[in-house]
Amino acid sequence: MRLLADENVPAAIVHILRTTGHDVEWVREMAPGIKDKEVLARANASERFLLTFDKDFGELVFRERLSGSPGVILLRIPQPSPAEVALFVSNVLSSREDWSGHFAVVMSDRIRMIPLRQ
Repeated sequence: MRLLADENVPAAIVHILRTTGHDVEWVREMAPGIKDKEVLARANASERFLLTFDKDFGELVFRERLSGSPGVILLRIPQPSPAEVALFVSNVLSSREDWSGHFAVVMSDRIRMIPLRQ
């Protein structure tokens, strides 16, 4: 899966995703401190799913109607340890193939998929 990890995604998650075969670019490595709108634009331009802990992207996609294509994956999970969270996220991303075209909210006990306007 091609992902753009927001700056708030811990290094452990980025590392595990990369070692499990995901193609991950990380805002913290490429352009730390950029605004959310630019993060979303970069995800769209590079055709990557945006992986984030930041709820503000819901505001940008739904209220401001900025493109969230190919999709946004919002993590709303507790972070007991970076390694546990990293493995959880890796397993969740591998558990389904219908991420495209959705704003997904990943919680510890469920995933809510909201279709994006195209």
